Amino acid sequence: MIAYLSGPIENAHNDGADWRNNITEWLDAKLNHKVFNPVIETKSIIEHHNTSDFRLMKKTNPNEYKKIIRKIIKIDLDAVVHKSDYLIVKWDESVFRGGGTHGEVTMAYWLGKPVFLVNRLPIDDISSWIFSCSEHIFDNFEDLKKKLEELYC
Repeated sequence: MIAYLSGPIENAHNDGADWRNNITEWLDAKLNHKVFNPVIETKSIIEHHNTSDFRLMKKTNPNEYKKIIRKIIKIDLDAVVHKSDYLIVKWDESVFRGGGTHGEVTMAYWLGKPVFLVNRLPIDDISSWIFSCSEHIFDNFEDLKKKLEELYC
């Protein structure tokens, strides 16, 4: 089984790497599941471009920036469609300034892939769309882990 680790990157603390690293270790140790981690994939694409601050390109070189982001979108959506069995999603305030997480959740739902959403916001702050695309919603990662063990052990 392969989990796609969805959640904010662009506006998240440490690009959202910390929670992804933690859940990756747990999934491997407890369930022997692999992951698609878009933070790692994004970094591998960005490293091929000689720029000290990639995000500044949005203002300084918008056409090139768009080309790079489109590569990232293609890789991420391909992973949702073809390389993952389910999504684990961290939903917090930084998701409001992005779009990728919304698209990934919608795509997974459309394809019938389970969406496990760890919500860090008041329930009223989750759109009805995202709420309804999610198979399971949790308040924390510990409850998510319990459910995953129940389903996959």
